[in-house]
Amino acid sequence: MAHTRSRNAQRIIRKARIRSRLSGTALRPRLSVFRGATTCYAQLIDDTQGRTLASVYDRELSAEDKKATPTQRAHALGVLIAKKAEGKGVKSIVFDRSGYAYHGRVAALAEGARESGLTF
Repeated sequence: MAHTRSRNAQRIIRKARIRSRLSGTALRPRLSVFRGATTCYAQLIDDTQGRTLASVYDRELSAEDKKATPTQRAHALGVLIAKKAEGKGVKSIVFDRSGYAYHGRVAALAEGARESGLTF
């Protein structure tokens, strides 16, 4: 009988496979997403120096955004990370979905960032 892995273990394997192909630079940092059960995080990472340039967390959102659905909160996070990126002079990024399906909150965060001016 084949060994079965947990969903998270499978995601970690997908994440490693994706990360082997993606790398962020100072001019084009990596936008890494974490999707927890109740929260979302996003970071702009310069892999050449190993530095986080900007990060957002859904608890940073306004009181009005916190009352929204999880997908709408993720969209607001995408808008917020795009504003922080613009403040750092970043216009183009590499999107790292961290092994999650490009669907729901992950896709909403990416769309929010795109609508606010980030290109990827």
